[in-house]
Amino acid sequence: MDASILVIEDDAAARELLAGNLRHAGYTVSCASDLGEARARTKETRPDLVLLDRMVAGGHALSYARQLRGDQRTSGIAIIVIGADAPQAHDTVAALESGADDCVCKSVSVSEVLARIRAVMRRSAPQCGDQALEISGLRFDPAARRVTALGRDIELCAIEYRLLHFFMTHPDRILGRSQLLDQVWGDHVCVEERAVDIHVRRLRRALEPSGHAALIETIRGMGYRFRREEVTEVAQRRLLRPVPMPHAAYLGVGDRRRAQRRSTQ
Repeated sequence: MDASILVIEDDAAARELLAGNLRHAGYTVSCASDLGEARARTKETRPDLVLLDRMVAGGHALSYARQLRGDQRTSGIAIIVIGADAPQAHDTVAALESGADDCVCKSVSVSEVLARIRAVMRRSAPQCGDQALEISGLRFDPAARRVTALGRDIELCAIEYRLLHFFMTHPDRILGRSQLLDQVWGDHVCVEERAVDIHVRRLRRALEPSGHAALIETIRGMGYRFRREEVTEVAQRRLLRPVPMPHAAYLGVGDRRRAQRRSTQ
């Protein structure tokens, strides 16, 4: 096991305890006590996974998670946020919406942290076969681990990558949230169904510029459906809307035409 992990924790004792257990499990570990040091670390070497203490000193941890997701170089890094011992639902939602792949409580056992790391790392290297898929100009190439929309690269994190693959291999079917959790996250992972909605929203956001976001349809009370629809039809709805001319312009054109008819009589 040679995956690299960056531990961002401002409490020295907690940081060293976690780092020691990770090294014992076979991971290559680097540490940072604040976000400034973390940025320097990721600039030097890109880790495979970041363990991010939500309360870390030196800045806002969730803003840092968004920065990682927004940078093409670091967008594929897996992120686990370590939160409060008794997190509120909105805290977990905020972490997931900021780009985290998973959240754990600070008081959980080391064995659970290691299990969650293994689960996230499996999702970060999804096995989707080698056959490329293409629907309406949206191309999924697992061999190159590349997604393109109308020829342009689309950057996705590991979860959105697996989610899109499952959608594209099951088109025109209604897929429930529990089914998506089992197939994309895995039945061994304890994640709320709300996480599905968050990642679908992020996937739609990535596909919006090309018009492919409209292919993911929400089925109220049931889940989602990925439609086999020509992207030209999507584009027509988004881009080819009639542009009304000002009323005065119509009057001006009509006046000129009537004047021309009178001049020829």
